[in-house]
Amino acid sequence: MVYKKFQDLNLSALGMGAMRLPTEGNVPGAPVDEAQVSEMVAYAMEHGINYFDTAYGYHEGKSEGVMGRVLGKYPRESYYLADKFPGYDLSNMGKVEEIFEEQLERTGMEYFDFYLFHNVCEMNVEQYLDEKYGILDYLLQQKKDGRIRHLGFSAHGEMKVMRRFLEAYGEHMEFCQIQLNYLDWKLQQAKEKVELLHEYRIPIWVMEPLRGGKLAVLPEEHTKKLQALRPEESVPAWAFRFLQSVPGVTVTLSGMLNLQQMKENIATFEKEQPLTDTEKAALMEIADSMLDILPCTSCRYCTAHCPKGLDIPRLLFMYNELKFSNGFITQMGIGAMEEEKRPASCVGCRSCEAVCPQQIKISEVMKDFVYRMDQPVAW
Repeated sequence: MVYKKFQDLNLSALGMGAMRLPTEGNVPGAPVDEAQVSEMVAYAMEHGINYFDTAYGYHEGKSEGVMGRVLGKYPRESYYLADKFPGYDLSNMGKVEEIFEEQLERTGMEYFDFYLFHNVCEMNVEQYLDEKYGILDYLLQQKKDGRIRHLGFSAHGEMKVMRRFLEAYGEHMEFCQIQLNYLDWKLQQAKEKVELLHEYRIPIWVMEPLRGGKLAVLPEEHTKKLQALRPEESVPAWAFRFLQSVPGVTVTLSGMLNLQQMKENIATFEKEQPLTDTEKAALMEIADSMLDILPCTSCRYCTAHCPKGLDIPRLLFMYNELKFSNGFITQMGIGAMEEEKRPASCVGCRSCEAVCPQQIKISEVMKDFVYRMDQPVAW
């Protein structure tokens, strides 16, 4: 197992995420199969994984209890457990003490090695930063009392949201967990987010390294292209090698559904083999071919001609994400916008299209955006 230095700790470069634990009968939404989890954690511990990540809402609130019971069989100093304050639900903002105590009780722990502000995004950044809720002060007190060893945050939000959070709380943040993979390098501005975290000298934790499984299997033409460069490397391993090529990445979390996936991922992390420039270029070409991104350059000529004052570049950025994913991130972004600034407010006048250097048919995009947003989200 590759290990990464974090302050005075040696953390396994691969961590076990507990958002997608095996379920009974492998049926989505069914109860967690605790026996399988126990087997996976045993294998993980035997093969060097020492970082485990859970959260208040994972598996409808059952993940924390399962992980606590399973990890509780091992000496407390033999692993690191991360948990999070669920600010993705605004009704929780005034309950930081109540929820933190409940999390300790659920897991059976006396402290958390790592604790995060969960999912800092457009919908909650103002509340996270609002002093009346006392979230930061409370968590810093828990850290002082030894019940939190290291404090950080996770983020799905746009760059400006992350920057705003860091400007306010950056001095207290020891690590940051972001969605990072070779698709999101462009799609979710992960490259710029990495640079922002470097600016603040904050180590990077990775979530969604395989983009919810989308990077575990590629079309045959892409697979052959990668095999020609590294015949011994599996398709999922390429995603992990990409992350090994990104400076500052400390822990990569993988939500492994079964023991076989865990064995394969651990085998990949037995050594560090960053991509060469040639290999990275090939991977980026594959990513570009998969994304089909609207070529908006954010020149903002369009915004000056929009009678509704829509932030068209931002909406196009969200549309690109919506086309590719299940809509979770886009729903959060749109939900935080004023009603009159959403895609449905487009009147189809095409004034924006008359000045678009990229000749994007913006009015048609907004119409399709509204249609897609009305479809059920595949959570």
